[in-house]
Amino acid sequence: MTVRVRTTLMAACAVALSAALAAPAVAAPAADGHDATRRALKAAVADGVPGVTATARDGHRTWSRTVGVGDLRTGEPRSERDRYRVGSITKTFVATVVLQLEAEGRLSLDDTVDEWLPGVVEGNGNDGKRVTLRTLLNHTSGIHDYTADEEFARTYFARDGFFEHRYDTLTPRRLAAIATSHEPDFAPGTDWSYSNTNYILAGMVIEEATGRPYAEEVRRRIIDPLKLRATSVPGNRVTLPRPSSRAYSKLDGTATDPTHDVTRLNPSMAGAAGEMISDSADLNRFYTALFRGRLLPPRQLAEMTTTVPARPGASYGLGLIKRELDCGVTVWGHAGGIHGSSSEAVTTRDGRHALALNFNGDWSGDGEAVIEAEFCGD
Repeated sequence: MTVRVRTTLMAACAVALSAALAAPAVAAPAADGHDATRRALKAAVADGVPGVTATARDGHRTWSRTVGVGDLRTGEPRSERDRYRVGSITKTFVATVVLQLEAEGRLSLDDTVDEWLPGVVEGNGNDGKRVTLRTLLNHTSGIHDYTADEEFARTYFARDGFFEHRYDTLTPRRLAAIATSHEPDFAPGTDWSYSNTNYILAGMVIEEATGRPYAEEVRRRIIDPLKLRATSVPGNRVTLPRPSSRAYSKLDGTATDPTHDVTRLNPSMAGAAGEMISDSADLNRFYTALFRGRLLPPRQLAEMTTTVPARPGASYGLGLIKRELDCGVTVWGHAGGIHGSSSEAVTTRDGRHALALNFNGDWSGDGEAVIEAEFCGD
């Protein structure tokens, strides 16, 4: 998911509050090839992000850096081992499971949503018989984003609503119903618009196809085989596993508004669209394994990397963002945001060079500038 929190649950990310610099997580010589990345991380904290943690992997070399603080009250620094909410990066895990099921012949990307979830997408011009699983995964379904619903935003993103409802449990069917109370944004397959509803529905399809919750399939098929020990699907658990930092938000306010600790929340409001927790090393391991063919057969990986235009300089595959950087390098991955957390995880197509990072605030900072620095800088 991605407010900026509303954009947290809606797309990709940003992040924030000045803080003192922490010592590097891993000591490195000055000329280690990451000087530009180091400067970009410091710039994010200068821009208002409380703290940043980042890990890059290039071949067999790993570099980590933290800047700023993980706790504004105590001044405790961030750690390169911090677990954090990854928001919409969850979508790549979910899309991978759907494609594994396709490879096993248990479903087809051309199946309609109504075949798997009869009656879930209907009313107000919505028609699940016209929406395919492929259009869910590449955001061309036209189904409205439930996080853009005004009442939902007031309840879960605005200050008063968040503190009253932060521990609510929301079911996937409830989230789908919020979305289908609106007309579709466009006819299926005719345009592109990021919608978290698409991945709520994809998670429901996984459960129908396997008889097990999507979270169990993600653990069984990805987390356990890759030994992603810092990665979890929390369900209704409101706390972050340790080690972790506090998460901060302006709660739909401006950068000058008070800063709120939003670490504790029930992530069922994000579900299969953005509830997962991980750390930077695990995210690098996941994307590297994905692009090196350890999770999908070649045909499914080719489908996953077939993109549609999304915005200038970026296109969208199946749970993947393809970005053309200013220096000509292409990276693949996803951004993710949820209350108090903004993350990026990308890799080159060969899986050789990967970067994952997290800001523990959701209102300032430029994650894309860090990516540009890592892959295009000195």
